[in-house]
Parts: sequence; structure tokens; C-alpha cells
Amino acid sequence: MTTSSSKRPLLQIGTAMAGWGTIGAFVLASGQSSFNVAFVRCLLGAVAIALVCLARGDFRATNLTRRNLLFIVGGGICLVFNWVFLFTAFQLTSITLATVLYHTEPFFVLLMGVIAFKEAITRHKVAWVVVAFAGLVATTEIWRLDSDDLGDGMVAGMACAAAAALLYGIATVTAKQVEGVKPQLTALIQFVIGIVLLLPFADLGSLASAGSGWAWLVPIGLFHTALLYFLMYSAVPKLPSATIAVVAFVNPAVAIVCDMVFFGHRLTLGEGVGILLIAVASLGVTLGWRLLPGTSKSLTPAAGSPVQAQSAEVIAAEPAAATPSSYAARS
Repeated sequence: MTTSSSKRPLLQIGTAMAGWGTIGAFVLASGQSSFNVAFVRCLLGAVAIALVCLARGDFRATNLTRRNLLFIVGGGICLVFNWVFLFTAFQLTSITLATVLYHTEPFFVLLMGVIAFKEAITRHKVAWVVVAFAGLVATTEIWRLDSDDLGDGMVAGMACAAAAALLYGIATVTAKQVEGVKPQLTALIQFVIGIVLLLPFADLGSLASAGSGWAWLVPIGLFHTALLYFLMYSAVPKLPSATIAVVAFVNPAVAIVCDMVFFGHRLTLGEGVGILLIAVASLGVTLGWRLLPGTSKSLTPAAGSPVQAQSAEVIAAEPAAATPSSYAARS
């Protein structure tokens, strides 16, 4: 079972993923370009987080070492352009196809966690990730696409979605390597980086005349960005990549439910089965359920590493034990 020490980060990252499942409706309703939406996310997110940091005194004893800054800046660049690539993918290709390609991100997280940071992972967790991805494919019903759906820009859109997935995966695993820096300070630095990078591409005139569009842009900046990224950065360093990989699939599941509730979408058989698979997979990896017969053997490639030496039973029972970072920040 999940230990009490890991319940809070699981709740935090689960809340973040569920919240991001609603962002599509806000982006479409805003009527703004992908660069404008990403710029507003950074601008409003930075203002909100800066106020939080001032109120909490987080600018004292920041622990911004050279190593930490390297990971924060690198992750921030990846995070910002992940947004741009994803929003562009929605414009160039279908939301269905872009969603499937973008949510290959958990596989990048899993792979980089094992190869770059020597995290232990059992074949049961790999199996649960596959089940979750099968659930995603079922919810989007990608098999319904035919040659008529492949128009101009489709290939470019698919490439953008894949690039967004890779960049988000890098941002996630680099966040796990930041040690002793408060999550809100990490988010603030990355949002400021985003403001600088996106300002040359933002259409300020369009934003100035957005009118009612700001009713959708403001929640994107304050809720979907400031609050949810604070929750994510509080949770990510305390969880293994395998757990993060599966919980990420909560995002598209919530997007389907949001579409049903607010836009009258009727749930298809494929979507119903997919949401169920995603829910079961999330529980399976979190609670350490065994999907395959036999013992839970570690698949970590580095022989003799400290993480690999741990019992697979302990890793399955206590997800936080596999976290390589000694990240000291608390929300």
C-alpha cells in the first residue's frame, strides 16, 4: 500500500493533472494564438507566484546553487516551448491525434528516469503504463481516422505534438533533480524565463483587444499555471517516474469528462473503456498491484547502483523510496 508520506504528493500531482484536463476549453474560448496563451500563462503565473514568495519570505535562503539553476533554467525552457508546440499541434492536426501523441510523454519520463537517473522500475509498473496508454488510445478512438483526415500541415502537427511530449518529459525529470529549492521559487524562475522567450512572438495588440477573452485567460494564468504548477513541483521530486508516468493519464480522462459535462459530448464505448483502464492503471501503479505473474524484478539498467539494490517489494509498496532527489522543499 501507499505510505502516508507519499499520499500528499500523489494527491497534489493528481489534482494538477485533473486540473490540466480542463485547460482545452479555456484555450479555445480565449480565441488567442498559442504564443499569446503561453505568454499570458507565464506573465500571470509569475505575478501570482512572486506575491506568494514575498508573503512567505521565500527569497531568503533560496539555495539557488549553480547546479540547481542549471536544471531550473533548462527545465523552464523545455516547459515553455512544450506549451507552444502543444497549442500549435491542436491547430495543425486534430485534437484526437495531438492528444495521443502528446501523451507518449509518460514513456519519455519513464525512460529518462531509468537511463539518466538510474531509478528502479519493475516490469509490473511498465505493464501498468502500457495499460494506461491503451486506455488513452481507446478514449480518443484513433482508429477512426482515415486518409481523408490527413491534410496540409498534419505531419507538422504530429511532429509538434511529439516535440511537446519530449520537452515536457525533460521538464519533468529535470524538476526531480532540483534540491532544496522551494517549488514556488522554481516555478517563478521558469515563468520569468518564459516571459522573456515568448515576448518577441506575442501579439500584444490582440491581447489588448481580447475583451471577454480575458475571462478565460486569467484562469489559465492563475489556476492552470500558478496553482497547478506549484502543486506539481511540490510533488514531482517526491515520486518515482513510474508513478508520475501513469498519473499523467488522468489528464486526458478528465478532458473527456469535461467535454461531456460542459459541451454535451456523449460518451462512446471506447471512451468509457479507456477511462476505466486509465483509472485502474493509476491505482495499480500507485498501490503496487501486480499485473504480471511472477516476482517484481527491477528493470534498472545500472548494475550495482544503490537504487537497484533495494528490494522490488519495497519499491512497489513505497513509491517515494525510489526518488533519487533529496529535495527538501515543502508546500
